[in-house]
Amino acid sequence: MIDHTVRTYRSADSLPREEQLAWKLASVATDPVPVAPEVTEMVINRVIDNAAVAAASLSRRPVRAARDQALAHASTPGATVFGLPGRFSPEWAAWANGVAVRELDYHDTFLAADYSHPGDNIPPILAVAQHTGRTGADLVRGIAAGYELQVDLVRGICLHEHKIDHIAHLGPSVAGGIGALLGLDVGTVYQAIGQALHTTTTTRQSRKGEISSWKAYAPAFAGKAAIEAVDRVMRGEGAPSPIYEGEDGFIAWLLSGPGAEYTVPLPAPGEPKRSILDTYTKEHSAEYQSQALIDLARRLGPRIGEAGKVERIVIHTSHHTHYVIGSGAGDPQKYDPKASRETLDHSIPYIFAVALQDGTWHHERSYAPERASRPDTVELWQKITTVEAPEWTRRYHAAEPAFGGRVEVTLANGTTLTDEIAVADAHPAGARPFAREQYVAKFRSLADGVIAPPDQDRFLDMVTRLAELDVDEVRGMALPAGIDATPATKGIF
Repeated sequence: MIDHTVRTYRSADSLPREEQLAWKLASVATDPVPVAPEVTEMVINRVIDNAAVAAASLSRRPVRAARDQALAHASTPGATVFGLPGRFSPEWAAWANGVAVRELDYHDTFLAADYSHPGDNIPPILAVAQHTGRTGADLVRGIAAGYELQVDLVRGICLHEHKIDHIAHLGPSVAGGIGALLGLDVGTVYQAIGQALHTTTTTRQSRKGEISSWKAYAPAFAGKAAIEAVDRVMRGEGAPSPIYEGEDGFIAWLLSGPGAEYTVPLPAPGEPKRSILDTYTKEHSAEYQSQALIDLARRLGPRIGEAGKVERIVIHTSHHTHYVIGSGAGDPQKYDPKASRETLDHSIPYIFAVALQDGTWHHERSYAPERASRPDTVELWQKITTVEAPEWTRRYHAAEPAFGGRVEVTLANGTTLTDEIAVADAHPAGARPFAREQYVAKFRSLADGVIAPPDQDRFLDMVTRLAELDVDEVRGMALPAGIDATPATKGIF
């Protein structure tokens, strides 16, 4: 890997394209280095993972609305939409599928200087592959490139410090992944990355306060915008430049200012794109920083149940966990029994209380209104707070990061119980790391009752041969489901 310093330049400095971050990202995306076998295997795992969480969300209102919008945009040859027959314009297929994948907050994650869900790259890249007639090998190459760019940007540039939503890294990574998929030249991908960044930079209010369904829509919007950006650039259009380094650009006015420098690591020419191997998926349908703490709550529950009533619980954790999903956020909604599912998903006091009482976590039951309003849960929930612990913040950013915390439980009789956990059980360094068997089991569980077993078998057979699929097989990658395809919502289209 090569570390690239990125900073602001005056317009008078005339920074050459080849020295701009967008060009360097495009160069990595278009580098025709072969995809390593272990990377291909992980790409397959993540396609399975995305399909699993999409299947579980198909009946949810935000997903239906996005699917209804796609229904109004039929296209030939087009791309498939989860749960629907027919073919649809690729940007709208990516939109509908992106919402389905993201709705339950249940797919993969990467956390470093910023945070991300790199599996959000897959729906738009797959949609373009189906529409343009690409092979499975092309698709694997595109997905590996999308993951690489997103992970490297997340390693080097912190967005949330400036209240910028993490989809600002997703737009450029999808544009680069599509460029790799289609075999586009560096100059074209450079312009597409610039357009994608410019159009997908938004604030973090989508994940603050009363969180709405836009939390699921935002990554799908970035994927859709990136497809449109690539399309425009292929027609000869350009982008603001230099998009990162310009004196009125991204770093100067949206991040740390004209005097700031960032270091973004990128593969050297000819170096394989392996960053997907540094990402990890979720066993539980909740914000990633809660994964390890759910596992810890399941472990602590029996001890607390035997010992007596809880007086208070304090979770000592990282800066990010405390201020984003903990009491440090200052969001009263995080303690509101009537809060939306999206808000509860970002409330570690709520999540820890339910996991402690139930000894498990479920993507639907754990968020049900009747579950959130249960009196004994509400009572316990209000007793749980978080604090930032410098050691856990340091470990969050360490070479071998830890995303958990230390929990102190004070009981009514004065007894104090303590326990800690570094990473979730499903993390590569955890007690039960996810492998192909676990990805398939997750798919089977979430697809049960939604996708017929023969269709599950067919999908898994195709995906496990992903790098060998021909054009027709890629176009045939679909998830038929027993859902009513009649539009349930009405808008402009």
